Formats: sequence, structure tokens, C-alpha cells
Amino acid sequence: MSLTLPSSSSLRAPQALAADGRSLNALKLEAGSNSPEAVREAAKQFESLFMRELIKSMREATMKSGLMDGGQADLGTDLLDQQLAVQMSGVPGGLSEAITRQLSRQMGGADTSLSVPSTLSLPQAQPRSTPAARSSDSPTSSVAPRGRDAFVQHHSAAAERVSRDSGIPATFMLGQAGHETGWGKSEIRNADGSNSFNLFGIKAGKGWTGKVAEVTTTEYINGVPRKVVAKFRAYDSYEDSFRDYARLITDSPRYDKVQATARTGSVVAFASELQKAGYATDPEYANKLSRAINSALRAQRAQA
Repeated sequence: MSLTLPSSSSLRAPQALAADGRSLNALKLEAGSNSPEAVREAAKQFESLFMRELIKSMREATMKSGLMDGGQADLGTDLLDQQLAVQMSGVPGGLSEAITRQLSRQMGGADTSLSVPSTLSLPQAQPRSTPAARSSDSPTSSVAPRGRDAFVQHHSAAAERVSRDSGIPATFMLGQAGHETGWGKSEIRNADGSNSFNLFGIKAGKGWTGKVAEVTTTEYINGVPRKVVAKFRAYDSYEDSFRDYARLITDSPRYDKVQATARTGSVVAFASELQKAGYATDPEYANKLSRAINSALRAQRAQA
């Protein structure tokens, strides 16, 4: 279906239904000046045209009686359908509100302060950006997307930067961060509910002088899972978490073999050496981590 933006004259006659090229150009000029009225009217026209096509499709799917068929009858029906489409458009909570928000974002205009219905999701226009612009590590960003694909995309830029400095593959770090946080669903929180930005579950030992988040976690004691209260490191951004993790692996003699296997690119060897070095108490940690890293790798390939 081809949609045409309405003319500026239609802004003064909201019951009209525009469908010509001149109307399109006129409204482009109106909307280009960030006119909220022009954007709203464009959204209403889009919804009207959609409703018109929907009604038309319903009529075509209905068997005709033959008694009232003919060119004049079809013309009258079409005019009635246009009027009905206009009347059905612009209803609060309807499709036009979502289209208004979308058009406003695409044109770079001001927010029209219309709410988008929770049951309706329109594709968001993604601005062109460098990998750094897609990074999650803004100090004020406290919430990362949840779910594997969104999580990997959100943190890829920061992981790539830390990977260049440390030699640890970005996918290894993304997979481990995903495993530790349940792909963003179980991030460590401070007592006030704010984010600690700790993606790797690194605890705050005696040598840690930074911020601390104290939470209840599961530890395996003699192979038996138990709930214990532990202190974890807290950061100012997600990238700080990636960098602290990289320092832990590259600077501590305890993880010498982990660093060596990271450079070989072997997922299984990397996960196995991490478990041997005592990174986690879960006896199945190496297997779980291997699966998470391979999952992150698949996500990255799908997004490439």
C-alpha cells in the first residue's frame, strides 16, 4: 500500500483525506519546521489510508448480491468508506499516536508527548553511529537491555575496546558477562536498588578500595549450593567492569594459564582454566561458560 502525506491545507480541514504528490511535498515543508500539528495530521492521514485499505479489502472479500452493483454504487461506497476511515482515525490510544511518535523521531522533531499503546510496537529508526556510540558504558546508563541478542549488541563496543588493550577476545568477555548476569536479567544491585555495573561477579576482597555492593548469592560449599551474603565490586560504568575484569585476568598470576588460553581462541580451554583457577565455585562452571561464550559468538555473527 502506498501512503501519501497530506497537504498543509488538510491541517485546516481534518476530515479530508489527502492522496496526491503535492500534498506530500507541502506537508514535508510543514513537518520540516518541526511542526507538531503537521506530524499529528500526517499520522492521522496514514491511519486513515490504512483504515481505508482495510475496509476495501473487507468489502472485496464479501460476496456481492448483484442487485446494487454498478459504477455509481461503487463510487458511493468508496466515498462512504473514505468518510468512515477518517472518522475511525485519530482515536486516543489508536494507531495514529504510535505513528506520530515514530514520525517525530525520524524527522528529528520535538516529542509530541503522545503515549504509545503497550500492545503496539513500531520499528525504531536506528541512527547511523560508530561502534563507540552504541556502547553501554555511559556513566549515567544504569539499565542494559535484557536477552542474549540485545545484551551482546549493547555491550559489544565496550568489550571490543577492552579486548584490543588486553588481548582477551571480546566474545569470551561477552559470554562470561552474559552467563554471570543471565544476559542482563540478574545484575548485581546496590542496597538502594541502583546498578553496581558489575557484569562478572567479581567480589570485593581485602585489596579492593572502591565501591561495594553487598548482596545474597549462591556459593557451592563442598559441592552443595548455599545462600551466603557477599561483597561485590561496584563501578561507575559497564566499561569499568570490563576493564577491571581484564586487569584481574592479565595482572594476577593466578590466571596466567587463563590469559594464555585466551590468546589461543579456544573456548573450552579458556572456560576450563577459569574453573581450575577457582574463578567460581560451581562445579559445572566451565561447561556453562563454554555454552554462553558460543551463544554470544552466534549472536555476534547474526548481528554482523
